[in-house]
Amino acid sequence: MKGTFRASMAVVHTTLGLVTGWVLFAIALSGALSVFRREISLWARPELSTSVSSPLLTDAHALDWLNRNASTASAWYVGSATDLCSFATALWPDTKGKYIQRALDPETGSPDGIRDTLGGEFFYRFHFELQLPHPWGRLIAVLAALALIVGLVTGIIIHRRIFADFFTFRPSRGQRSWLDTHNLLGVAALPFHLMISFTGAVTLGSLLLPWSTQALYRNDVTASYTELNPALYSRPASGHAGHLAPILPMLQEADRHFGGTGLEQIYVFNPSDQASLVTVIAGNSHTVSTSSQIITFDGPSGHILREHIEKRPIIRAYTFLYGLHVARFAPRVTRWLYFLSGLALAALIGSGMHLWILKRLRRPHHLGHRIVARLNVGVLMGTPLAFASFFIANRLLPVTMPHRAGWEVTTVFIVWGSTLAYTLVRNPERTWAELLGGNAAACFLIAALSLPWHGSIVAGVGLTALILSASFAFATYHRIRKTGLLA
Repeated sequence: MKGTFRASMAVVHTTLGLVTGWVLFAIALSGALSVFRREISLWARPELSTSVSSPLLTDAHALDWLNRNASTASAWYVGSATDLCSFATALWPDTKGKYIQRALDPETGSPDGIRDTLGGEFFYRFHFELQLPHPWGRLIAVLAALALIVGLVTGIIIHRRIFADFFTFRPSRGQRSWLDTHNLLGVAALPFHLMISFTGAVTLGSLLLPWSTQALYRNDVTASYTELNPALYSRPASGHAGHLAPILPMLQEADRHFGGTGLEQIYVFNPSDQASLVTVIAGNSHTVSTSSQIITFDGPSGHILREHIEKRPIIRAYTFLYGLHVARFAPRVTRWLYFLSGLALAALIGSGMHLWILKRLRRPHHLGHRIVARLNVGVLMGTPLAFASFFIANRLLPVTMPHRAGWEVTTVFIVWGSTLAYTLVRNPERTWAELLGGNAAACFLIAALSLPWHGSIVAGVGLTALILSASFAFATYHRIRKTGLLA
């Protein structure tokens, strides 16, 4: 640490950025994409219509199909159709205990003919799990969120002219321009950066502070979960065969109790047993908070067993912060602001990492600095290229390919790993231009594969990809011109 407080904070800021920067960049970029999680999921399934006739009927068709084809499963977990998402998604265990996840046709309730893909769910889960086993991915994500909070606060402290920096940008000045870019991105969306990092840390905070729950419930996770959600409970199977009452009347009854908020999720436990339960969770598209009301029905009779409206202040505070983070409440304009601010956060982190490299390479440096410089290009340019490959694989892989969703995800990591390996053996000056050009080509291909742009969602994805392609192409031209690679 240095002699003055500001200098000491600069050391903290730089160290945290260096240690967590690459992970935070991937988290921020995937988080920006997950803002349009449902839209990406619809784009990824062109077989489905984007119009919603009746969400309740869609959900009833999905549950009827599960009743005919997965009645022996221990539970069904159904994500309800909404005004933004025309289909229901279902998760259920097979006979070997392995979970199957499928999108279900709004008219028939069947997954037949719909390509197997995670869609926007991949970016949503990657954002806080990093494709790692539980709890390691989430633990890394929450530690990175804490590091981001400290990094933002120390960044505010070390910048004497933080508000003047908002109006300062000097182009074509090398390292000075990168510093101006870093400062401008940090100030322009500072309230969003602070909010999203704080709410992200709170959302996964129980991973960092699990001891109170362990002391109170003696490691009985079920008891703690039941107390948090009084109407969301389970009971053991009776061992006697049973049948579910008609599903649609239960969904309509729940919708009336929810007062028009719609449905968010539907859980059915032990569907072929006399002790079956149907739990319906209210939608939250009109409020910031999440999971405000839950109803549980007796499966065979269809009678309400429990209903809970969340009024506890501490739980409401938590669901409010969580709702701010996931932005399910947000109208379209607000979600675009979330998306653009998320991209700004990724650019802020990336510019900070590149600035660290520029400073080190101008001084006497060693092999470690050169390796980090190459890997930095691989992460900053390889991550968007890898994410773009997910969209490309979605269109190019055969629709009937076995384990197709897994191969889409595998494609991301093959491209990512190949990019990192490539940058290790190439000159960073050349790889910057090459990978910028690769991103431009990948985004243009996404726009082309989206043709014809029928519907606002497909057109939105295609147009966004085209704008990103043009941005990467401009950056490629600027990089080539600056470094004289064509000379």
